[in-house]
Amino acid sequence: MKNLKVRQGFTLVETILASAILCGAVLAVGAISTRTLSSTRLNRHYERATALAEKQFRLIDYVGVEDFIQAGMMAGVFEEFEPRYLWEVETEFLDIDNLYMVTVTVSWLEYNRRYNVSVDTRLNGAGKLVELDQEE
Repeated sequence: MKNLKVRQGFTLVETILASAILCGAVLAVGAISTRTLSSTRLNRHYERATALAEKQFRLIDYVGVEDFIQAGMMAGVFEEFEPRYLWEVETEFLDIDNLYMVTVTVSWLEYNRRYNVSVDTRLNGAGKLVELDQEE
């Protein structure tokens, strides 16, 4: 009769192979979660930039496009947020019933890369302040 060796446990090759597969899976999950967190942060910046553009539109509409243009405030910085958001306004008179095309661009830097959101709308040249003065 032949002596049969009773095998107990795993061989070194099996252990190394299982460890390599486990390490690969852990690295893949880590990379996916890092990418997800980065995308979430970037989406939060886009949402904030859109909200700031809307805030700028409300200000322009309240003051009036023509008065806003005369004031010369066509660019600025929202300093209360980090990273700093820069805003820029471009206007174009459309020759239709005192109508202006207004474009607000909000931009920011993250890891030495510039991101921006541009929103445009049409606004009437007379703002709410002018309308209130005319009613009184």
